[in-house]
Amino acid sequence: MARRVFFSFHFDHDIWRANQVRNSNVVVGPDVAGFFDHSEYEEAKKQGAEAIRRMILRHLQNTTVTAVLIGTYTAYRPWVQYEIQQSIERQNGLLGIYIHHLRDQNGRTSLPGPLPFVTANVVFPVYAWDANAARFRLQIEAAGKRAEEMRARSQALKRLFGIRRL
Repeated sequence: MARRVFFSFHFDHDIWRANQVRNSNVVVGPDVAGFFDHSEYEEAKKQGAEAIRRMILRHLQNTTVTAVLIGTYTAYRPWVQYEIQQSIERQNGLLGIYIHHLRDQNGRTSLPGPLPFVTANVVFPVYAWDANAARFRLQIEAAGKRAEEMRARSQALKRLFGIRRL
Protein backbone atom coordinates (compact mmCIF):
# COMPACT_ATOMS: atom_id res chain seq x y z
CA MET A 1 0.00 0.00 0.00
CA ALA A 2 1.44 3.38 -0.98
CA ARG A 3 1.57 5.86 1.88
CA ARG A 4 0.97 9.54 1.61
CA VAL A 5 4.29 11.07 2.56
CA PHE A 6 5.26 14.65 3.35
CA PHE A 7 8.88 15.46 2.46
CA SER A 8 10.62 17.97 4.70
CA PHE A 9 13.97 19.41 3.59
CA HIS A 10 15.97 22.61 3.12
CA PHE A 11 14.37 23.79 -0.10
CA ASP A 12 17.02 26.19 -1.40
CA HIS A 13 20.02 23.98 -0.71
CA ASP A 14 18.67 20.46 -1.25
CA ILE A 15 15.84 20.56 -3.82
CA TRP A 16 17.94 18.71 -6.40
CA ARG A 17 18.88 16.00 -3.90
CA ALA A 18 15.34 15.82 -2.52
CA ASN A 19 13.92 15.23 -6.00
CA GLN A 20 16.12 12.16 -6.36
CA VAL A 21 14.36 10.66 -3.33
CA ARG A 22 10.88 11.99 -4.07
CA ASN A 23 10.97 10.64 -7.62
CA SER A 24 11.75 7.09 -6.54
CA ASN A 25 8.08 6.18 -7.18
CA VAL A 26 7.37 4.44 -3.89
CA VAL A 27 4.86 6.94 -2.55
CA VAL A 28 1.57 8.29 -3.82
CA GLY A 29 2.11 10.95 -6.49
CA PRO A 30 3.03 14.57 -5.82
CA ASP A 31 -0.55 15.84 -6.00
CA VAL A 32 -1.40 14.09 -2.73
CA ALA A 33 1.95 13.12 -1.27
CA GLY A 34 2.74 16.35 0.53
CA PHE A 35 5.27 17.92 -1.76
CA PHE A 36 5.04 21.17 -3.61
CA ASP A 37 6.82 22.55 -6.59
CA HIS A 38 9.31 25.38 -6.75
CA SER A 39 6.83 27.95 -8.08
CA GLU A 40 4.36 27.31 -5.25
CA TYR A 41 7.06 27.71 -2.60
CA GLU A 42 8.43 30.88 -4.24
CA GLU A 43 4.92 32.37 -4.39
CA ALA A 44 4.29 31.58 -0.72
CA LYS A 45 7.65 33.15 0.24
CA LYS A 46 6.62 36.38 -1.47
CA GLN A 47 3.41 36.44 0.60
CA GLY A 48 5.21 35.94 3.91
CA ALA A 49 5.43 33.53 6.82
CA GLU A 50 1.70 32.95 7.21
CA ALA A 51 1.39 31.90 3.56
CA ILE A 52 4.26 29.43 3.98
CA ARG A 53 2.63 28.08 7.15
CA ARG A 54 -0.70 27.59 5.34
CA MET A 55 1.05 25.87 2.41
CA ILE A 56 2.85 23.47 4.75
CA LEU A 57 -0.33 22.63 6.65
CA ARG A 58 -2.24 22.09 3.40
CA HIS A 59 0.41 19.66 2.15
CA LEU A 60 0.53 17.80 5.47
CA GLN A 61 -3.20 17.06 5.21
CA ASN A 62 -3.98 13.37 4.66
CA THR A 63 -0.34 12.29 5.09
CA THR A 64 0.66 9.57 7.53
CA VAL A 65 4.46 9.72 7.20
CA THR A 66 6.94 12.59 7.17
CA ALA A 67 10.30 11.90 5.55
CA VAL A 68 12.90 14.41 6.70
CA LEU A 69 15.60 14.62 4.03
CA ILE A 70 18.72 15.61 5.94
CA GLY A 71 21.37 17.68 4.22
CA THR A 72 24.08 19.96 5.54
CA TYR A 73 21.77 22.73 6.81
CA THR A 74 18.45 20.96 7.31
CA ALA A 75 18.55 20.96 11.11
CA TYR A 76 18.96 24.74 11.20
CA ARG A 77 15.94 25.56 9.05
CA PRO A 78 12.98 26.95 11.02
CA TRP A 79 10.45 25.68 8.46
CA VAL A 80 11.85 22.14 8.75
CA GLN A 81 11.46 22.34 12.52
CA TYR A 82 7.90 23.61 12.04
CA GLU A 83 7.12 20.74 9.65
CA ILE A 84 8.49 18.20 12.13
CA GLN A 85 6.51 19.75 15.00
CA GLN A 86 3.31 19.73 12.96
CA SER A 87 3.96 16.14 11.86
CA ILE A 88 4.35 15.04 15.48
CA GLU A 89 1.13 16.85 16.43
CA ARG A 90 -0.67 15.05 13.59
CA GLN A 91 0.88 11.78 14.76
CA ASN A 92 2.68 11.14 11.48
CA GLY A 93 5.37 8.50 11.53
CA LEU A 94 8.82 10.06 11.08
CA LEU A 95 11.71 8.85 8.98
CA GLY A 96 15.06 10.60 8.48
CA ILE A 97 17.12 10.13 5.33
CA TYR A 98 20.61 11.54 4.86
CA ILE A 99 20.96 13.06 1.39
CA HIS A 100 24.15 15.14 1.71
CA HIS A 101 26.10 12.58 -0.34
CA LEU A 102 23.81 12.93 -3.37
CA ARG A 103 24.95 15.17 -6.19
CA ASP A 104 23.27 18.51 -6.77
CA GLN A 105 22.58 20.18 -10.13
CA ASN A 106 26.28 21.11 -10.33
CA GLY A 107 27.47 17.56 -9.65
CA ARG A 108 28.61 18.39 -6.10
CA THR A 109 28.00 16.54 -2.88
CA SER A 110 27.73 18.26 0.48
CA LEU A 111 28.88 17.75 4.06
CA PRO A 112 26.72 15.76 6.49
CA GLY A 113 24.60 17.87 8.80
CA PRO A 114 23.24 17.23 12.29
CA LEU A 115 19.88 15.62 12.93
CA PRO A 116 16.98 18.03 13.31
CA PHE A 117 15.50 18.21 16.79
CA VAL A 118 12.78 15.69 17.51
CA THR A 119 11.00 15.31 20.85
CA ALA A 120 12.69 12.63 22.97
CA ASN A 121 9.74 10.22 23.06
CA VAL A 122 9.26 10.20 19.26
CA VAL A 123 10.80 7.39 17.21
CA PHE A 124 12.94 8.87 14.43
CA PRO A 125 14.99 6.23 12.59
CA VAL A 126 17.54 7.57 10.12
CA TYR A 127 19.46 6.03 7.26
CA ALA A 128 21.52 7.24 4.28
CA TRP A 129 19.74 7.27 0.92
CA ASP A 130 21.06 4.46 -1.24
CA ALA A 131 18.50 4.54 -4.09
CA ASN A 132 17.16 1.20 -2.90
CA ALA A 133 13.44 1.69 -3.56
CA ALA A 134 12.50 -1.56 -1.80
CA ARG A 135 14.27 -0.43 1.38
CA PHE A 136 12.67 3.02 1.13
CA ARG A 137 9.23 1.43 0.71
CA LEU A 138 9.82 -0.75 3.80
CA GLN A 139 11.02 2.22 5.86
CA ILE A 140 7.97 4.27 4.85
CA GLU A 141 5.65 1.39 5.68
CA ALA A 142 7.31 0.92 9.08
CA ALA A 143 6.88 4.64 9.81
CA GLY A 144 3.24 4.40 8.74
CA LYS A 145 2.66 1.45 11.06
CA ARG A 146 4.26 3.38 13.94
CA ALA A 147 1.85 6.23 13.21
CA GLU A 148 -1.14 3.86 13.20
CA GLU A 149 -0.06 2.35 16.52
CA MET A 150 0.45 5.82 18.00
CA ARG A 151 -3.02 6.90 16.88
CA ALA A 152 -4.60 3.72 18.25
CA ARG A 153 -2.93 4.24 21.65
CA SER A 154 -4.03 7.86 21.66
CA GLN A 155 -7.63 6.90 20.88
CA ALA A 156 -7.59 4.20 23.59
CA LEU A 157 -6.35 6.74 26.15
CA LYS A 158 -9.01 9.22 25.11
CA ARG A 159 -11.70 6.56 25.53
CA LEU A 160 -10.24 5.48 28.85
CA PHE A 161 -10.11 9.00 30.26
CA GLY A 162 -13.50 9.80 28.78
CA ILE A 163 -15.01 6.82 30.67
CA ARG A 164 -13.32 7.82 33.93
CA ARG A 165 -14.82 11.29 33.75
CA LEU A 166 -18.39 10.00 33.60
